[in-house]
Amino acid sequence: MRNFEYYSPVTLKAGLTLLAHYGEQVKVLAGGTDLIVQMKAGKVSPAALIDVKKIAELNRLEWNSQDNLFIGAAVPLSRVAAWPELKTQFRLLYDACAMIGSFQLRNRGTVGGNICNAAPSADSIPPLLCLGAKAQVASSINMRKVPLEDFFIGPGKTILTPTELLIGIEVPAPPARSAGAYLRHTPRVDMDIAVAGAAVFLTLEDETSVCKEARIALGAVAPKAIRVPIAEAVLKGKVLTNQTISEAAAIAAETAKPIFDVRGSAEYRKELVKVLTSRALKQAWDTLQKNAREEI
Repeated sequence: MRNFEYYSPVTLKAGLTLLAHYGEQVKVLAGGTDLIVQMKAGKVSPAALIDVKKIAELNRLEWNSQDNLFIGAAVPLSRVAAWPELKTQFRLLYDACAMIGSFQLRNRGTVGGNICNAAPSADSIPPLLCLGAKAQVASSINMRKVPLEDFFIGPGKTILTPTELLIGIEVPAPPARSAGAYLRHTPRVDMDIAVAGAAVFLTLEDETSVCKEARIALGAVAPKAIRVPIAEAVLKGKVLTNQTISEAAAIAAETAKPIFDVRGSAEYRKELVKVLTSRALKQAWDTLQKNAREEI
């Protein structure tokens, strides 16, 4: 690696000032599980690293029933997955965070890094898209919130400018009578990236079994994680059946634009999308029906 300057600011203002100073010559270090590997391989050679782990705003992990869930960009994945409220209130996101990498990697890697790395196969992104998450972004002169659906441009590319920093992710509290599921296929159970992934989130009408809202998001089968509104529309306003689920899953598969590589052909990935979407929808629907029976 080439020589570089290392900074570890303890305030957000100091970190943003450094970003403004170095611009395109700087890289932000949170967990470093991807960045350090890229630097060692010579793929990136920054003039400076800004370690953001000591900035308080980026280490927030907060939620109450009146507010959104906030996950700071520097919060380790292991801390997120171990947080009791996540497992009970945001199970869809918990399932995804708990399967990223190994326990050791989750101790270092962060949700913010998983998002900013912008890999199409990132496990946290499809669930966050289904949950309607927003990215809180700041520079030395401005702060803005961006729907996560608009945050990604393509593989490894986001809307962040060289002087902007991801502060964290805001996730709205799931509405009553809702449930989700995230499923992926990997060659190995652990320590592998998804060949294809599907997240779904369903909300029922009050006191009925009619689907009020449906969200479907796919990972690893397009240049970036995508929502599938055409497939979602098939489910809205209906009581889900095997037929409607199969129809939505088939549309999701046709919407996918996967690549062909050593890990799987495009046709194989499309078939995976159909299977994973169908299974995830059935899993979420079964959870809703179980919860409805327990309410009686």
